[in-house]
Amino acid sequence: TVKRVIGPSLTAEERAAHEAREKQAAEVRAREAEEKRRDRALLVRYPTRGMHDQERATALAQIDAVINASSKRTAELADQRKAINAEFEFYVKYPSRAPTSLKRRLEENESSVGVQKRFIADQEQEKKRVNARFDEELAKLRELWALAAGTTKK
Repeated sequence: TVKRVIGPSLTAEERAAHEAREKQAAEVRAREAEEKRRDRALLVRYPTRGMHDQERATALAQIDAVINASSKRTAELADQRKAINAEFEFYVKYPSRAPTSLKRRLEENESSVGVQKRFIADQEQEKKRVNARFDEELAKLRELWALAAGTTKK
């Protein structure tokens, strides 16, 4: 015969508290399982330090390429600015007589230069974020690599 133990009947408050504890425990288990899944995925993606460093270099190279393109555009805008300033030399004594199209070109040029500078600053921030992400991953990977090396040696 199998003996079943049936506990006392719970009140509504006790039942709610018990369900809340069970729900919290389930959330903790789910969080731990998700973290283990992420750790396994990280190990599969970066089995060695060299692969992680290579991925970091690739990500930073892409950002650098975007920054270089933006820098070239900034240089082009500087050349355009020189041409606009050369045209403005005719209106040094009476700047109010300068054509509106010339004034508009100057404003557009200044605006474009500002946009490019902000874009480059944003890309520099992106580089910092990428480096921070890879640094966090590397710290976690060092632990995982050490654990993996410890389990394979036994």
